[in-house]
Amino acid sequence: MADLELKKAILDKIKEYDSIIIARHIRPDGDCMGSSLGLRDILRTSFPNKKIYSIGKSGADYLKFIGTEDSEVSEDIYKESLIIAVDTSVKDRIDNDNVLKGKELIKIDHHLNVDPYGDICYVRTDFPAACCIIADFYDTFKDELKMTKDGATALFCGMVTDTGRFRYAGMTKRVYELVGMLMEYGIDTEFVFSNLYIRESGALKLEGWVLNNYKETPNGVAYIHLTKKIIKKYGLTYDDAAALVNSLDSIKGNLIWIIFIDLDDQIRVRVRSRYVECVAVGQKYRGGGHPRACGATVYNKKEIKELVEYADSIVKEYKANNEGWL
Repeated sequence: MADLELKKAILDKIKEYDSIIIARHIRPDGDCMGSSLGLRDILRTSFPNKKIYSIGKSGADYLKFIGTEDSEVSEDIYKESLIIAVDTSVKDRIDNDNVLKGKELIKIDHHLNVDPYGDICYVRTDFPAACCIIADFYDTFKDELKMTKDGATALFCGMVTDTGRFRYAGMTKRVYELVGMLMEYGIDTEFVFSNLYIRESGALKLEGWVLNNYKETPNGVAYIHLTKKIIKKYGLTYDDAAALVNSLDSIKGNLIWIIFIDLDDQIRVRVRSRYVECVAVGQKYRGGGHPRACGATVYNKKEIKELVEYADSIVKEYKANNEGWL
């Protein structure tokens, strides 16, 4: 189906159901929370007689300023509901055990479509954030839909976080138009940026430790391994530690940067890049994502070494065949 036909099909399904449950991926970030809460605001404001829920199992305290999700509902409600999964490329990563019990499932996402699940699968890899897709959907049907300042703020937050404050690849004229449309709702940008980027002193001290201890490969990969001991020493959470991946984003000659973070039974990996695509790293090690921003999972130091070497080979090949990189 063409883009407009898909959007019309989604709107028709929304109109058809009296109960709609919005889900998103595990380990929530600004884009998945923003798209879930933003869509909930649009649907609640536009269809006040419908029951609209945003439900996930795990939360993210640093994002509570854009709103909170709903409490879990009964299995009977799921069975009568339309389920909309946002910002979740693979069905297994939806942070809700009951979504497959719904009557129908719609996928709305901007990642590479490696798992085209759902009765309707609407993927826009040309947008840098799922919140852009929701904002574009709203803008397409703005004569029928309504939104409040809260919904606009949630969508703006997701755009800010998934684009690195509008710096990453994927920023287009259309994205800036959507940002402008959201700003018409009176978003307090100082409030948003303060909540997202003002940090505890421990986070700044850990960032200093990262900058003093990161390693580099021969061809241009910067990386750091944050053990549970290090994270505990600075009194931080997993989310605090994971946010430090971009501490390594401006080192000349290093086109890929990686942070490894210990969890109880695995090591989570966040991979970012400029110029060169790094998504193959995530896909090779139990993950995936965007061309220049992805995640992965490894289980031991041997796999850390192998992943870094693989990333280094990607940079080596890119540099050998391209000019103009920094």
